[in-house]
Amino acid sequence: MATEKEQWGKGSSQTQVQTHKRSYSIRPRTQNNDYKNNYCNRSTGMTPSAQRTKRDSRRNTPVRIIPLGGLNEIGKNMTVFECCNDMFILDCGLAFPDMDMPGVDLVIPNFSYVEANKERLRGIVITHGHEDHIGGLVYFLKKVNVPVYGTRMTIGLIKRKLEEHGILKQCKLVEVEPRKTVRMGCMAVEFINVNHSIPGAVGMAIHTPAGILVHTGDFKVDFSPIDGEIIDLARFGELGSRGVLALMADSTNAEQGGFTKSERTIGDSFEKLFKRAEGKRIIIATFSSNVHRVQQIIDQAQHYDRKVAVFGRSMVHVMETAQELGYLKVPKDMIIDIEDMERYPDEKIVLITTGSQGEPLSALTRMAMNSHKKVSITPNDFIIISAKPIPGNEKYVTRVVNELMKTGAEVIYESMYEVHVSGHACQEELKLIHALTKPKFFIPMHGEYKHLVKHAEIAKSMGMPEENILIASIGDVIETNGQTMRIVSQVPAGRVMVDGLGVGDVGSIVLRDRKHLAQDGLIIVVIAIDRMANAIVSGPDIISRGFVYVRESEELMEEAREILNKTLSRCSNHDLKEWGTLKTKLRDVLSDFIYEKTKRSPMILPIIMKI
Repeated sequence: MATEKEQWGKGSSQTQVQTHKRSYSIRPRTQNNDYKNNYCNRSTGMTPSAQRTKRDSRRNTPVRIIPLGGLNEIGKNMTVFECCNDMFILDCGLAFPDMDMPGVDLVIPNFSYVEANKERLRGIVITHGHEDHIGGLVYFLKKVNVPVYGTRMTIGLIKRKLEEHGILKQCKLVEVEPRKTVRMGCMAVEFINVNHSIPGAVGMAIHTPAGILVHTGDFKVDFSPIDGEIIDLARFGELGSRGVLALMADSTNAEQGGFTKSERTIGDSFEKLFKRAEGKRIIIATFSSNVHRVQQIIDQAQHYDRKVAVFGRSMVHVMETAQELGYLKVPKDMIIDIEDMERYPDEKIVLITTGSQGEPLSALTRMAMNSHKKVSITPNDFIIISAKPIPGNEKYVTRVVNELMKTGAEVIYESMYEVHVSGHACQEELKLIHALTKPKFFIPMHGEYKHLVKHAEIAKSMGMPEENILIASIGDVIETNGQTMRIVSQVPAGRVMVDGLGVGDVGSIVLRDRKHLAQDGLIIVVIAIDRMANAIVSGPDIISRGFVYVRESEELMEEAREILNKTLSRCSNHDLKEWGTLKTKLRDVLSDFIYEKTKRSPMILPIIMKI
């Protein structure tokens, strides 16, 4: 049998892709323990006693797990794994801004800890191509250039993003197939096929000196997937029989009982709805990344002899990538250009569009608001929203549905018809993964706090001791030596906001000001001072934005001006020279007056002009 060095290559800093050796799973138990404990600097010529001593020391080699996103939140998933002098990242995603982040486009993890340790970083492994797992890569790779490993579909989507940002040529992307392993210094990451709402999704088995860590990624168990690639439950079972130190599993649907339905059930619903929509134009909004659902739409369009038009930049990009890689089968001449739709009657058209979450600038929302340049909604439209609102988006989706219905169009959405199934495992599937892997420790991942707690309860119901379950927060440093697992410290973590081309320049103070402006508006006070004569020559003039309409509140504005004049008349020559003091006095007196009269607190901005 090949030596460990021959299997993994030379030197801990090299990163190689190796085919998984099935012989590992049938080794005697003692040999399996040797395998997991002998990654670091293996030497030969030792006595059995010395070898046992060395194995014991290896077993105590600490491995650290550091979540930098994806805990107590939905999105921006990112986890760091460390051992000895090596480090790698699992996923690097983004999240979309909350209502309390006005003007913010995206939210990404805080990369500062990894940047400070970049010389130890061996690479990035990606579970699948959803934005909450790859969306932060572009911003990270601009700072730290390391190899990125993923399946064919995942790498195809990453290439598109890097190309848009002009950094594709300087980045190293490596395609890895399931059941293959990537070495990350003294650790190794094995890719395991799982089912999800996007092709090419994988879980990870992380082989470390302390033991095997299993990370499911986002997953569900689908025994009849559209692409025929069933989750590799056998491999999870093999790992469980060898001994899994810790399981890190998707918690998104931990509150939902039973099993998640197969994606194939959506095809049956689409068939019934296409038949019901006879004589009408069909518009379907879904997630751009759900290639399997798009495939079923195209299959039904072909069956009913309809042409397909595609709206939304992300939808176009994903479909092009999926077609190029063979994940999406589209009959020749079925896809038509937006400009050519008018050549076909309504009953011959299917529009596939983005906007299933009611995003303000999405194609479906613009159609609903009658602001889309190419499509106007009519009573002859049959609209299917094939997605479930992400928590927090319910109001947006409801608004879009209401506006679409006002046009007379028929609207079908998830709560009234089976037009969506989740890509995440429900309780029975989570129990199955726990039963197969039989972990010593458990860390629930990917979800809000309530999801993590519910998943912890599931683990306890499976016989996991409560003291072996660890609910962490982003920034926690979880350390294990194979015997124990605990939080030992914290690293810098949190959210970094992206606004336009600015990354991280919008912080808590800027957000506070934006919310202040949004809630109470702005008052600008302008005065002009002659510096030579040290006298006020103009003003105070008052400008209101978002507070009151000046022409309808002239009495209030006049009283405010009188208050400011009195304040200025009481100012000494010294005050007129100290502009900071003068601004503070004007701001305070006007703020007190405005609040007394209106019970509002607009932002007050004094401006002093030098003449």
